[in-house]
Amino acid sequence: MAHILEIQGLRFRYAARREPALHDLSFSMAEGELALLAGPSGCGKSTLLRVLNGLIPRSYKGELSGDLRIGGDPRHWPLARLSQHVGTLLQDPERQIVGADVLHDVAFGLENLGWPRARILERVEAVLHALGIAHLRDRKTYQLSGGEKQRVALAGVLAMAPRILLLDEPLASLDPQGAREALAVFRSLHEEGHTILLVEHRVEDALHAGPQRVLYMEDGRLTFDGDPEGFFDCVDPTAVKVPFPVWQRRWPALRPRPQGPFPEIPPASPEAAPLVVFEGVSFGYGDGPDILHDIHAEIRRGDSLAILGPNGAGKTTLLKLAMGLLKPRRGKVWVGGKETRAQTVAQIAQTVGYVFQSPSQMLFAPTVWEEVAFGPRNLGRPPARIEADVRWALELVGLTEHARSSPWALSFGQQKRVTIASVLSMRSRILVMDEPTAGQDYRTYTRLMDAIAAIAFGPQPAVEAFVFITHDLDLALSFANRIWVVADGRLVADGPPEVVLSDPEVMRRGRLMPTSLLEANRQALGRTGRFLRAERLAAWIGAEDGLG
Repeated sequence: MAHILEIQGLRFRYAARREPALHDLSFSMAEGELALLAGPSGCGKSTLLRVLNGLIPRSYKGELSGDLRIGGDPRHWPLARLSQHVGTLLQDPERQIVGADVLHDVAFGLENLGWPRARILERVEAVLHALGIAHLRDRKTYQLSGGEKQRVALAGVLAMAPRILLLDEPLASLDPQGAREALAVFRSLHEEGHTILLVEHRVEDALHAGPQRVLYMEDGRLTFDGDPEGFFDCVDPTAVKVPFPVWQRRWPALRPRPQGPFPEIPPASPEAAPLVVFEGVSFGYGDGPDILHDIHAEIRRGDSLAILGPNGAGKTTLLKLAMGLLKPRRGKVWVGGKETRAQTVAQIAQTVGYVFQSPSQMLFAPTVWEEVAFGPRNLGRPPARIEADVRWALELVGLTEHARSSPWALSFGQQKRVTIASVLSMRSRILVMDEPTAGQDYRTYTRLMDAIAAIAFGPQPAVEAFVFITHDLDLALSFANRIWVVADGRLVADGPPEVVLSDPEVMRRGRLMPTSLLEANRQALGRTGRFLRAERLAAWIGAEDGLG
């Protein structure tokens, strides 16, 4: 089969950095091939995509060498020509949405190519239906949830019908069922003859697209190129999120390694003091209908609370009400014993520290240090304490060495950690994170979550509760002692993971798809008594089988 993409000895160094981001990459892809590209955050995956789609060297400057061919050398093509050969879905949909409403956003590329209006409308309608978002056709893009924006951005790429699709973390903001539907679309596109390079940390989910090949990068180098089974035979499960059967198969070789100690997250207590109270809360934007309906709930001291549910269900809106960024249409929200209407956002921030879903909604300072120092400085903290808190926060998220770098020179996953550090440095009583693991590799996000669990539940807790919105069921069952499921603007479940994630009706309403780790935990629950993260469950099964 003819090669549509050929790379030989590709090397790139950003102008602002000393070390190359890519080292002598060489591989090719056949026309119609579907390959999964995986690797740790910051390993060079996004840089490779920027070379393939022409952003390097046009927008990102530096030293580029080696050979690249896509039926010719695309580095000398105008972008209009390149866009018809290579389409890219970015990690952060905020950077890709350009239209005021969905219809015009999806049509934008085709309008720039000069297509006739009737043909544009026909193509846009077809793509919206294929992705299951035809109902969003006339919605304003600023009113969309993060997951909805991700699908709209994908629709804009697919409308161009490029020969090669570069998908950069396309599942990051999608609910589990939405991710499965998107993967089915990718598989269909592959079966129709499209060449697809799928960049994804969620390897288990990505397998549903049916990749025949896995490319794995570390430190800017290609370290594996082969089929998925071969990949699972050699990959480190503590570094890459793999299906749980791979953990079980590999456990005898892994068990000599230290596997912790992991922070112990105690069960949530219904009698614990409430920190945030939602009292009959309903909310809608502008003159529109309610999108949250009669919410009665509490966030309590000692909670490690995961909030799950479909895209657009109202999860982020609910937490923005707790932050005082929005005010309820009906009902009351109490934070620290005072109604949010009687407090400023700055006052509430001393109780609730909120990390937004998209880094671009938070980042603005010239350096990482200044970004992380802004919050405590704005709260009037003394300089010595600001410096100590900034150092502590950067160490916690593993970004000390990037303190003097521009946030915009970092990868998406690293930018996400900058935003987390900028909230941690304020030492709020409750840490709230919207999709904390988006753009993070498995090792990075488990270390980050372990570090946060340690400051929340260690000997000297630095926060009183931890709340995170996620579409990752494995993250929820591993780090939450309590789960809310929000669907259709209502709180449909509130309880321990073992109860909530074992209810078929809740799973259906929340568009939650069982993972291999969830299934293994369900089978073992009668003996373990609680859900366990992958490392602990593999160790427990190994010990039961006499292997550890």
